[in-house]
Amino acid sequence: MPLNSIKRRELLRRFEAGDISLTQFFKMADDTKEMDLDRHDSSKLSEEGIEEILKDLDSMIGLKKIKELVTQLRAFVMVQRERDRQNLKVDSLVLHMIFKGNPGTGKTTVARILAKFFKELGVLEDGGFKEVDRGDLVGEYIGHTAQKTKKVIKEALGGILFIDEAYSLARGGHRDFGKEAIDTMVKAMEDKRDNLVIILAGYPKEMETFLSSNPGLRSRFPIQVDFEDYSLEELIEIAKMMIAEREYKLTKGGEAKLYNILSTIRKGVGPEEGNARTVRNIIEEGIRNQALRLMKKDKVTKEDLMAITREDLSLILNS
Repeated sequence: MPLNSIKRRELLRRFEAGDISLTQFFKMADDTKEMDLDRHDSSKLSEEGIEEILKDLDSMIGLKKIKELVTQLRAFVMVQRERDRQNLKVDSLVLHMIFKGNPGTGKTTVARILAKFFKELGVLEDGGFKEVDRGDLVGEYIGHTAQKTKKVIKEALGGILFIDEAYSLARGGHRDFGKEAIDTMVKAMEDKRDNLVIILAGYPKEMETFLSSNPGLRSRFPIQVDFEDYSLEELIEIAKMMIAEREYKLTKGGEAKLYNILSTIRKGVGPEEGNARTVRNIIEEGIRNQALRLMKKDKVTKEDLMAITREDLSLILNS
């Protein structure tokens, strides 16, 4: 998939199948040769881009499995490229993925990073990212769903198509138009495999049920990643990063109170409501509470403007 020899083979397959004419075949083959030259000139720039992306990924809290996967994919692509250079057989890289995890575990953020990463690797043309859900794919009458889904796929070409809560496509039973969206998507995964990555994402249990009810679907997504819930300690670190980015800081009392709030949420409703998204909401409410507190003071220092205290977070669980 990432290598031009693979793209040439794909062109030959399409020509033999009658999908493209002989003229189109030679024109596309010439374009592929030009891409070889362009890639050689920009290889140094791409390496710098890859290192920058990896640096951003490494700075994120947790996500051990994703970081290992990215390292693995980079090595695979580089080795296959070297095999191609030395006229050895190369393996096609299929990158369609399943992301399973609770809200706020980083699924969408990681998918966006992967789009940029695959562009720099030369796997995808533009590294675009398109996020959709059932409403963007499923139509209201026969034929409408295929039309909508094909339009979305066309817009996503060259990048990643991220389908959130993908299991909702199978909720309506056999007569539901969601199945038509799945069938259209599966065909595109084969026809556009050299320039499109599809990621299906959602809650762990629902995604597992969805895949079990569609036996042929699981095998088409060779990369399946479980996004683990963050520990309380990791959530505190995430909170500190969020706050620092906005030029605020947690006082010791504020940090202790945040830990208490997150612990209470975990005990009450479980990890599905106690991840990074929850932390962001708490921080934003704490900042608004800080503003109300500071308005009551006659004099406000720079230190006051930056500090998020226990008092700022005290009323959050009761609101």
